[in-house]
Amino acid sequence: MHPSDGRSRGTGDGPDSPAGRREDDGAASHDMRYEDPWYDVLASGWGEPAGADTPARTVPAARAERDGGGPRARDIYVEVQRSAAFQEVRGRYRRFVVPGVAAFLAWYVAYVVAATAAPRLMARPVAGAVNVAMLAGLGQFLTTFLLTWAYARHARLRRDRAALELRWDTQELARGAQGGGL
Repeated sequence: MHPSDGRSRGTGDGPDSPAGRREDDGAASHDMRYEDPWYDVLASGWGEPAGADTPARTVPAARAERDGGGPRARDIYVEVQRSAAFQEVRGRYRRFVVPGVAAFLAWYVAYVVAATAAPRLMARPVAGAVNVAMLAGLGQFLTTFLLTWAYARHARLRRDRAALELRWDTQELARGAQGGGL
């Protein structure tokens, strides 16, 4: 949801309520253009007003009315899903996530089991009032942050570029299947 989409955020009798809302004559928020190539006008919300230089949207044809001349968008997505590039991106994702989740869950279960099964071990002081249980609990937070950092780094270095190329190619093929329209 975009903060400048012109939709009401609150309820009541204020200026944002349906009773107190007034139409603007070309407000700056309506003239904002997105430079992001992935911003899809149709997915952004049907209630957003069209700018002066934006072409009018057409209602998509019903399934029975479409001509069977070109490939359908569904066929394009299935083809991309079966492609070697897509399988490689998914494989890289799985090769990181499955061991990461397994290791983190094992570490968490070991912490919980140790806290319940070995209370003397967990109560052993390490330095002053700090005991093994406190260090292990703080270790849970530390491993959460480390795993998050490692995931973001892995995604940036090994998957993002290939995934964006796939997404770009898929969108281009889908737009071509829809007749090159918006």
